[in-house]
Amino acid sequence: MRVRSELTERFGGLTAFTRAPAEGLWEENGETTRDDIVVFEVLTSELDPGWWAGYRRRLEACFRQDSIVIRAQATRLL
Repeated sequence: MRVRSELTERFGGLTAFTRAPAEGLWEENGETTRDDIVVFEVLTSELDPGWWAGYRRRLEACFRQDSIVIRAQATRLL
């Protein structure tokens, strides 16, 4: 799956936070499990919750994740 190219094509660009020291840690069966975290950010004037819900499900299946977080927030340019 080409997340970068898909999001760039749909939204005209993106910012990828791939080198930040972000990692996920959780306990599973008495052992600590670790995941690397990558954040992609896109800006859009219209939010389509249905599209994002479907895309989230595709990402979860592709990356074999129980849950992928997609969040939206309003931004005011100053």
